Amino acid sequence: MLLENESLFKNKEVLRPSYTPDFLLHRDEQINNLAIILVSALRGDTPSNILLYGKTGTGKTAVTRHIGIELEKKSEEMDVSCIVLYMNCEVIDTQYRLLANLARQFGEEIPMTGWPTDQVFARFKKTIDEKKQIIIIILDEIDKLVKKGDDVLYNLSRVNTDLKNSKVSMIGVSNDLKFTEFLDPRVKSSLGEEEVIFPPYDAEQISDILRQRAEKAYKDGVLDDMVIPLCAAFAAQEHGDARRALDLLRVAGELAERENKPKVEEKHVRSAQEKIEIDRIVEVVRTLPTQSKLVLYTILLLRNSGYRNVTTGEVYNIYRQLCSRIDMDVLTQRRVTDLMSELDMLGIVNAVVVSKGRYGRTKEISLSVPVASTRQVLVEDYRLKPLMDFKMPMAVQMHL
Repeated sequence: MLLENESLFKNKEVLRPSYTPDFLLHRDEQINNLAIILVSALRGDTPSNILLYGKTGTGKTAVTRHIGIELEKKSEEMDVSCIVLYMNCEVIDTQYRLLANLARQFGEEIPMTGWPTDQVFARFKKTIDEKKQIIIIILDEIDKLVKKGDDVLYNLSRVNTDLKNSKVSMIGVSNDLKFTEFLDPRVKSSLGEEEVIFPPYDAEQISDILRQRAEKAYKDGVLDDMVIPLCAAFAAQEHGDARRALDLLRVAGELAERENKPKVEEKHVRSAQEKIEIDRIVEVVRTLPTQSKLVLYTILLLRNSGYRNVTTGEVYNIYRQLCSRIDMDVLTQRRVTDLMSELDMLGIVNAVVVSKGRYGRTKEISLSVPVASTRQVLVEDYRLKPLMDFKMPMAVQMHL
């Protein structure tokens, strides 16, 4: 395959979220705001803590990484010790993991588990205070860390009072504009000393970003004229998500390569849009709690039996039978209705309240996801596998 099919790409990694370009388009204001705050680090002073807000794909991570790289370069030129550490709180999501990872950055051997958190924090403070330096900690997806408690943010926001030589500053990055509501007021005041908002990109700005990346990612002349505008238009509908646009541009190229086509065309972008959407749904379904998976599996069974719109009562009746089949606790009907509302919020089902006249009101549930791929993901869960040969009760079939 390597010999027969010549790649359309020069460097596919340019289209990945992890890539940080040398020049960031349409984010001058945000870069300047951050630079004004962080320049004090080059004078040996402690910069204010900063919170960055904005929806997914608005350039928050790219800007903070870019600023971090530039700051470290400049500090080397000026012979000032300034270290920028990037932590993704979706992965490093507990106080212990965060402190252990920070300490490891300075050569400390901290085990993955086992030490008291206070001991890890004390080791981190002792290590960084051995010399004069400014440390800037970028906490990406900071809201994921806060969900498990804000103790670590409280400790880090006050760490400078215990240090003689070094100084620590934090940059929190979040898609959730309301996450600070869950913070202790003392943490909130010290963490959010400065705030920078990242608005969504419009279609024209996304087109500019895609052209910039496409020049490095693709070989000359392999993109059809409509590819970039279409990727930008799809992404602009998704709240100005540049990350989504880059994924579309990359997946479209991969699909064209698989078909052994010399160019990426409009149809490849449309196919990429479908593929990414299915992949997203599959990932969401895979990470659902078991009870939610069981409720969804119940809706799938009813859908396969010929139902277009099923009511919450019908779902609950079959759900109880499935629970007894796999020896799982039966939730109340109210709780199952709540789980269906959560599935509706995630876009997996569509729940509409309808009036049944003197019989009251109920919700009619229809599926918003492909049946075959969703069922396949659900039965990957070993607890749901025994349901693969489940036959619908005769009463339901007679009702049809």
